[in-house]
Amino acid sequence: MPALPEHQPGPVAPVLPLDREPGREAAGRMLGRELRGWREDRGLTLKDVAPVIRGSVSKISRLERGESPPKQRDVLDLARHYGVGPEDMRTIERLLQHAQDCEWYEQYSDVTPGFLKRLIQLEGDATAMCIYENMVVPGLLQTREYARQMVRAVMPSASAAEVERVVDLRIRRQLVFDRPGPRVTVLLDESVLRRRFGNADVMRGQLAHLLRAFDSAKVNIRVIEMSRGYGIAPLYPITHLQFGDGGPAELVYVEHINGANYVTRRRALDDYRNALTRARMAATSLEKSREMIKEAMEQYG
Repeated sequence: MPALPEHQPGPVAPVLPLDREPGREAAGRMLGRELRGWREDRGLTLKDVAPVIRGSVSKISRLERGESPPKQRDVLDLARHYGVGPEDMRTIERLLQHAQDCEWYEQYSDVTPGFLKRLIQLEGDATAMCIYENMVVPGLLQTREYARQMVRAVMPSASAAEVERVVDLRIRRQLVFDRPGPRVTVLLDESVLRRRFGNADVMRGQLAHLLRAFDSAKVNIRVIEMSRGYGIAPLYPITHLQFGDGGPAELVYVEHINGANYVTRRRALDDYRNALTRARMAATSLEKSREMIKEAMEQYG
C-alpha cells in the first residue's frame, strides 16, 4: 500500500485472490480473463465494446487473451463501461501494476519526454533522493488536484484528455513509496507554500497532503524561509539521487524548459551537492517546517 495515499484503499476483493504475486505475462492473462468475464456477463460482444477503447475487435480480443501489453487507459475505460465496483477496480489496478512491471511509464510515451522517462526509471532504482524545489511542490508529493492545475498552467493548449494523462503519470510516480526505497528528503522554498495553483480548496488539500507526509518514515520535509536571503538556496530545482551497488553511486538531475541535464562528472556533482548541503543547513527544523505549512494553510481559509 502506498506510503502517502490520498485515500486509504480497502482490502482487495476476494473474487480474485492473489496469494502469490503473478508474473508479468500471467497477470496480463488474468486481467484479460476478468475483462472477458465482465463483458460476457453484461451480454456485450467484442464489436459492442471496441469503440470504448477507440480500437478494433481484434484489439479487444488480444487484450482479453493477454496477448498484448494492457494499456491503463484502455483497461480502465472498459472497467468503467462495465460498471465495475470499487473492490474489483482495486484488483484491476493491482493486476495492471504486475502486467506492466517496471515499464508502466511507457504507456504515457505520448505525453512523457525521454529525459523524464529516464528520471522515473532512476527514481525506482535509487536508495536515497534529495529534492530541492523553489517554485512548486515536487511531483512525488503532489495531489491530483494540484497536479491538474499545474499541468494546465504549463500546457495551456493541451486537451482535457492530455492533461489527465500527464496527471495520471505524476500520481503513478508516487508508487515509488510502495517499494523498499528510496528515502526522500524534500527541501521547499517557503514561496512554494504561498504560490497558488487552483483555488483555495486545491491549496488546502495539497498542504494537508504535505502534513500527512511528515508521518511517513520515507519522507523528510524541510522548509527554507524566504527571509534567509539571496544566495542561501539554489535558484532552480535540483534532484540528487544516490544508488546502491551495480551502477553509478550518484547523479544530479536538473530540468530546464525543454530538456534536462543528468550530471555525473565529479566536479559538477560536488558543486550541486554543496548547494544542497547549504540549503539543508538553512532549512528550518522538522517542527518549524510543519508549523510553517500549517500557517500557510490558514491563508486559504
